[in-house]
Amino acid sequence: MKSKPRNKRVHLILNGKVAGNDALRAAVARQRAAGHRIEVRVTWEMGDARRFASEAGERDLVVAAGGDGTLNEVLHGLMDLSEAARPILGIVPLGTANDFATGCGIPRDPAKALALCIRGDGGYQSTSARLMSTGLSMQPALASVLRSQQPHHRNSKRLLGPAAYTVMVQFWRSIFIIIRKASFARPRITGSGPVAIVGNGRQTGGGIQVAPHARIDDGLLDVLVVRQISPTALLAAARELQQLPPDGAYISYSQTPWLEVHAEEAIPVNLDGEPLSFSTVRYEAVPKAIQLIVPPNCQLLSRPKLKA
Repeated sequence: MKSKPRNKRVHLILNGKVAGNDALRAAVARQRAAGHRIEVRVTWEMGDARRFASEAGERDLVVAAGGDGTLNEVLHGLMDLSEAARPILGIVPLGTANDFATGCGIPRDPAKALALCIRGDGGYQSTSARLMSTGLSMQPALASVLRSQQPHHRNSKRLLGPAAYTVMVQFWRSIFIIIRKASFARPRITGSGPVAIVGNGRQTGGGIQVAPHARIDDGLLDVLVVRQISPTALLAAARELQQLPPDGAYISYSQTPWLEVHAEEAIPVNLDGEPLSFSTVRYEAVPKAIQLIVPPNCQLLSRPKLKA
């Protein structure tokens, strides 16, 4: 006879832009009626989700309810806690793209996603959290058209939805960039104008698969580099994109525990659909840093599921 699971103390961090979601409100009410203690914290500005997560050390579960950006901040907040004090993480995807949650197979229905978080159906999976940009796919050499042409670029996702990601991928500037990785004894010079996509998820931009070999629990970052392609080389580049060679003429695909990007001037970085700018950026995988609840059929796992 199975014992009844104990009631959980839940810290639900909700992006303020979707605070009026009726389906989530009803789901929270149902879980509270079942005896779970759910405290909802609603974000108002950037940094709130990270702060709320860093204050959740005595909870059993932290739920990130929002998009990839909310999840990113929540992961940073959990990493601010000592390893022993970090609660388990669950996700209710309510954002524009939800690339990470979609890749993990987490339901988009708020009631089903929250129920998964509470039950922990898939077991507690050990995942990799990145110190620079935690657990999410990024584009560190993309030049954002929206940043250069739209003064209020922070509203780009609200105006364009998933198209905001697509527009940002279309153009890049000719800046000389050096990429250093753990697998290279010497700096690897990629030249001018590359696009680099880094992450431990498989997709970005609202469903565009860019890292088919990525796993969230292998301690590695997947790196896709696309060099400048002339119109006459499009066919050759397309072939390489299908093959994903480690060092092709136009396409390179590799895995590494850490990565550094150094540019001769500030380069635009697309972080979960939000444009930023850095001249130096480091990405690092921290194995077994966060316990994440995922469905049993999650395709981003390389190991058998761990028992709770």
